[in-house]
This record gives sequence, C-alpha cells and structure tokens, in this order.
Amino acid sequence: MPPVPTIAVVDDDQAIREAMDDLVKSCGYECRLFASAEEFLAFEPRSTIDCMLVDVTMPGLSGIELQAELSKHSGCPPMIFVTSYKDERTRNTAINGGAFAFLGKPVDIEKLIGCLESALRH
Repeated sequence: MPPVPTIAVVDDDQAIREAMDDLVKSCGYECRLFASAEEFLAFEPRSTIDCMLVDVTMPGLSGIELQAELSKHSGCPPMIFVTSYKDERTRNTAINGGAFAFLGKPVDIEKLIGCLESALRH
C-alpha cells in the first residue's frame, strides 16, 4: 500500500489551520500545521510534504516569498494558495511562480478538494 500523502497547511490564522486540518484528514491524508512561512522553512524533513495549502498574507514572510524561497531548491511540493487577498497581480505572481492553484477565501470546499487531488496526482 502506498504511503498516505502529507499536506502542509501554512496559515497564520489558527481557526483556518484547524479547519484545513479537519478537511485534509477527512479526505484521508496526513496533515502538518505551520503558523508561518518561517516555521515551515525550519521544518525538516520537508521532503515528506506532498502538497501545500498556503496563505498569501502572513506576518514575516508572505506565502509568495515562501514560494520564491522554496523554488530555489529542487523538489518543491505543489502549492495551492488559499487567500482572502485576491488581486490579479498577486494571483499572477503566484501562478507564474509555479503555484498549482490560487483560491479565494471563503474557499469552495469541493474546488479545494479537487485541486488537492489533482495536485497529488500531478
């Protein structure tokens, strides 16, 4: 049996992290929670992460800056941005930086699950 995929949730909002944790686990995946981009960057082994759900606007490094930092290294997992910060410039920066998807909050759960499943198959 293949290992269960692990999803990282990087969001400074505790309520969002807990809701995403419940959602990810209800889909049968493992979940790791991070309150900041810096906390994720300090996590070893990052290679155990199969996909990431990331907020754009956080204290310290933003989700976009996290994406730029991770893209310097090989093997960056697919990133799905989930944000209330929905301007086109930010969206284009994320997508051009290799984001798998860019979803607005409040997130459409079916759409999020579909993106997650697609990213894991990718």
